[in-house]
Amino acid sequence: MARMRSAKQKLKECLTGPQWRDHLDEIAQDGLENIGPLFSFLLLGPLTMHRAAVALGQITARLAQEQPETAKNIIRRLMWHLNEESGNIGWGIPEAFAEILAASEPLAKDFHRILISYVIDLGRDDNYCDNDTLRRSCYWAIGRLAQARPQLCLTARQWLLKGLEDEDMVCRGMSAWALAQLPRDLMDAPALRRLADSGNSAPCELFDGDDVYEKTASQIAAEALEGNQK
Repeated sequence: MARMRSAKQKLKECLTGPQWRDHLDEIAQDGLENIGPLFSFLLLGPLTMHRAAVALGQITARLAQEQPETAKNIIRRLMWHLNEESGNIGWGIPEAFAEILAASEPLAKDFHRILISYVIDLGRDDNYCDNDTLRRSCYWAIGRLAQARPQLCLTARQWLLKGLEDEDMVCRGMSAWALAQLPRDLMDAPALRRLADSGNSAPCELFDGDDVYEKTASQIAAEALEGNQK
């Protein structure tokens, strides 16, 4: 048990250090033995959570090549955590979902529609995430996938536009950030302008691939609008 705790602590130190990305290949090589600890790190602070999600992405992408069914089972585990019936809140799960799909093309093709479904509100039995705080992560996750595989996220555009008027003020900003990761479309401009001009000062927590930072929802929309017009 002490040996397991020591290994887990070493893994955590690798992810929280300044050169954390240098350790990702070694973490991925250790495969399944790191999955459990990394899942537990998703419940820690934002920076550790995001970096653990990246590591999970690397491990699962490698497994998708060598043990595809095992990799799919990891995705199914994420889906279960986001299911209300699981009794879990799901903190960090959308981020891990996104990093895995960003890292693995086969898994992205199979599961991208599921990830997008968490922001699709059909007003009936669906996958829509009705927890405001968790839904913020779902919008970010779609944006993260769009960075890596924009063509798979084009169907999310209408739902991201709808997200600009989400009841949760932070969700509005996260949706604007996700929308900005898609190929430019001038039709997005009116909705982005409304949010940019709204004075929405809700702080949105973003991850740039290395560190966590904050911007207001209106600031994100203004930057998305500027990028949309270039």
